Amino acid sequence: MPAVLITPNQPGRKPAILLLMEAFGLTPHIQDVAVRIANRGYEVLVPDLYYRELPNNKFGYDQVEQAMAMMWRLDFGQPMENDILAALMYLKSLPDVDANRIGVTGFCLGGGLTFFTACKLSNQITAAAPFYGMVLDEWIEAVQDITVPVYLFFGGQDPFILSDRIQQINTRFQELGKDYILKVYPNAGHGFFCHERSDYNRAAAEDAWCELMGFFEKYLPKTWV
Repeated sequence: MPAVLITPNQPGRKPAILLLMEAFGLTPHIQDVAVRIANRGYEVLVPDLYYRELPNNKFGYDQVEQAMAMMWRLDFGQPMENDILAALMYLKSLPDVDANRIGVTGFCLGGGLTFFTACKLSNQITAAAPFYGMVLDEWIEAVQDITVPVYLFFGGQDPFILSDRIQQINTRFQELGKDYILKVYPNAGHGFFCHERSDYNRAAAEDAWCELMGFFEKYLPKTWV
């Protein structure tokens, strides 16, 4: 499974972020996000989750149907859990990474898989922050297994994740007493964080970035040793 690894300049052991890609694949945009996170002092790994379909496994933002078709060919069961665990194990094995300070975030497909990771692999991570991820019914059921803090970001105008679904997710976390924040940007659509997409919402993207960095600063403090 190929991956992009971005290492910050600071010496010593660092917290790390597993960044999970959009449905469009391991695109230049998602690599740019990895660089932005690394510039804040985190080691960042971005695995190519479409690696079984190399080499033609990346899509432009105008190729929605092709990207969605490839996304739905993924196996969201044990194979995906194994792939994400392998990425986490690799990240933790790096000599300059503190294996006890691992966060996960992702957008679109990667947002859903960040949610999935929190459900399935809470014992391997420290915090999770999914962006506008589509969440399967069984993952909502599996919220009971989440043991890490979660920050969920959604757009109020997202045609793929309707307000009823967001409320269902919120209610589930609330009823179980989980450590979570759920934020909805009322005027934002799906993909609001990506400046290359038509539904980019600058105000929402800038606020979400600040919230994301604050969340990781809290749970993945950068105390280099």
